[in-house]
Amino acid sequence: MLQAVRVLIPWSSFVLITLVLTACRAAPEMPPWFDGLHRTPIRTMLVDGHRIAYLDQGAGPPVIFLHGFGGSMWQWEYQLSLDDDHRVIVLDFLGAGLSDKPNLAYTPDDLIAFLTAFMDALHVQRASLVGNSMGAGIAIGMALAHPERVERLVLISGLPDHVRERLTSPLMHRAVDNWLPIWMIEFGNRFSGRGVTRRVLSEMVYDQALLTPLVIERSHRNRTRSGMLRPVLTMVKNLPLWEQGFARRLSEITQPTLILWGMQDKVFPPTVGETMREMIPGSRLELIPDSGHLPMWERPHLVNPLLKRFLTP
Repeated sequence: MLQAVRVLIPWSSFVLITLVLTACRAAPEMPPWFDGLHRTPIRTMLVDGHRIAYLDQGAGPPVIFLHGFGGSMWQWEYQLSLDDDHRVIVLDFLGAGLSDKPNLAYTPDDLIAFLTAFMDALHVQRASLVGNSMGAGIAIGMALAHPERVERLVLISGLPDHVRERLTSPLMHRAVDNWLPIWMIEFGNRFSGRGVTRRVLSEMVYDQALLTPLVIERSHRNRTRSGMLRPVLTMVKNLPLWEQGFARRLSEITQPTLILWGMQDKVFPPTVGETMREMIPGSRLELIPDSGHLPMWERPHLVNPLLKRFLTP
């Protein structure tokens, strides 16, 4: 019995990472509508043979919103209102949310190639990119690999260099450093309950009042979606490729860049945002009070005006 307990402890550490941001994920089946603050039809299309779920509304300069590690389009439910003067495009990335989850390498180069193909499929030649966490890392990679395709950058709690060293959450440290077999993690994920879900979301969200029973239940349902774990595990495995590549080239970014950071971020502290500001020429950092790793979801009344001003030069 004691041996079983010892095995379950590291299990739980990696199971927890699969829950990160899942409060902002969609239902297991493909629903006809995105039922956030706005009733928005979910669209699908094939990108390199894989079905991708996305939202596309409004007119004007296109802005593409990229969710974080383990997240989905639900992270941006409060930003859909920006469609007054922009074309707002929000997708579930390949390997996440309602999109297909093929057994691929999911390297940084693969993710950037996918985003390029996604933009091509929508006939979007150039767009502003708004990314949270891992999504910010993809936006950075896109700006460096294809600068002609990126108008402006908004990095929200962005993926920095030296990821493991900068993580301040012990929970996230254990998750990132865990290399258990996928079958073991899937088994633990299947049987972990709503209490575990709340524990993880408490690391991500500063305002605990936002973690309502509805949010917890939504997260609990969605993390059991078939096929979600393998892409997450593969992206974790590929973090060294980010470190060796795009993370070293932040000083080469030429696009106007806004950095937003939650003042109570437990994953990467605000000092990491300040370091990114120093590394990216001409960038500006705004700290969002009373928010954690998802400031756009926790404090949209503060974040959205900043986005509108920056995205409308």
